Amino acid sequence: MSSTLELPASVDNKTDWVDFPPAPESISELGISDALAHDLAIKLASTVPQFDTKWGADRLQLPIQLAEKLFWKLKQDRLLEVLSQEGPFCYRYSCTDQGRNIANRSLEVSGYIGPMPVTLQSYTDALKRQQQHRAQVTLEKVRECISPLVLPEYSIQVSALAALSGRSLFMFGPAGNGKTTLGRLLHSATEGDLWIPHALAIDNSIIRIFDAELHERAEPDQDSPEVKSTHHDRRWIRCKRPFIVAGGEMTIEELDLAYSPSLRFYESPPHLKANGGTFLIDDFGRQRVAPSELLNRWIVPLENHIDHLTLQTGQKIQVPFDLLLIVATNLTVEEVADPAFLRRMGYRLHMEKPTEERYREIFARYAKNVGADVPEGAIDSVIGRYEKFGRELRGAEPRDLIERARDICQLHQKPLQLSPDVLDLAWEGYFGNTPE
Repeated sequence: MSSTLELPASVDNKTDWVDFPPAPESISELGISDALAHDLAIKLASTVPQFDTKWGADRLQLPIQLAEKLFWKLKQDRLLEVLSQEGPFCYRYSCTDQGRNIANRSLEVSGYIGPMPVTLQSYTDALKRQQQHRAQVTLEKVRECISPLVLPEYSIQVSALAALSGRSLFMFGPAGNGKTTLGRLLHSATEGDLWIPHALAIDNSIIRIFDAELHERAEPDQDSPEVKSTHHDRRWIRCKRPFIVAGGEMTIEELDLAYSPSLRFYESPPHLKANGGTFLIDDFGRQRVAPSELLNRWIVPLENHIDHLTLQTGQKIQVPFDLLLIVATNLTVEEVADPAFLRRMGYRLHMEKPTEERYREIFARYAKNVGADVPEGAIDSVIGRYEKFGRELRGAEPRDLIERARDICQLHQKPLQLSPDVLDLAWEGYFGNTPE
């Protein structure tokens, strides 16, 4: 029978940090068991013929004094031997045969070698604390961030409400009208950085959180307490708030822990990596799984702001679900969502096709941004083509047509211009329609 690991009482006695996580000063302050800490240290030591304390501290992301305590204990247990002293708190070590044997046995259980993990409770506390202290989103900030889009006022208001509250946003409407772009721009309205741990420890299981492909490191301000202190916990990485997109390739299995049999540790799912930021499910309903199955997967996280993930042993763990979830679909609401799911979504936004007035503004604004003059009658001619071929106006198409006009002008080695002949060829190259 599987069991659920509830969040335990915190074992970290330094839970009051806001600006940066202070460095641990003892092995007990790591929060993990002594056995796991020594296990990770001996596995690291076994990867090289010899090493010094600084090298080990840098790879375990620990203060050198604390790393030295770990390695010295392994030396006392005859798993390491001292080759020389390199300086204060710094010795050169080599693994003994006994140490390599123990490391090899340990690697058969878990192949994780890297920074020391933090506890699940420390991660949960830190995420909650940072979310409480993040800068508040304002309507003015949202207007500024989404200004590249030409949207009706109600769309701006609903977007701002979702960003301010952190509640989820369900966007629907025909393709090409800015749903994905709005999701990306709306994320930028949330200011501030986020401390993300390299990994979590659940008993002896390791879950990797930081992902260099998805998380972008943030450079601290030179006047920040972090820089002035230079004594922060390096098990945490200062990152920009994550923005993670899952598209039509997403499967239901990807929303749980991914255990690697070869590496023998876990990779966290995308929504866990997105905590503190934004998780955009794009092209909802196009995934290789029934929409109803995905909807059922999100009901508990949306309702309770927690999620339950399952380890290989069958044990379930409870993790925070603290992010802005944006769901975007080109399908009708009836095709992809039921009332139970929609009730749990914070806000809904219909991204409808632009009016002729908005289309003209989008066209003129994009042309201005790329330095192109719009001759009199040029937009009238383009809109006339939509009417002629019975096409609906789409908000993304002025950009696409102008970019193809740019290609045409580059091909003929002349400056960008939106003359009738250029726009005619741009239309034909984009839509494939030949004028009658």
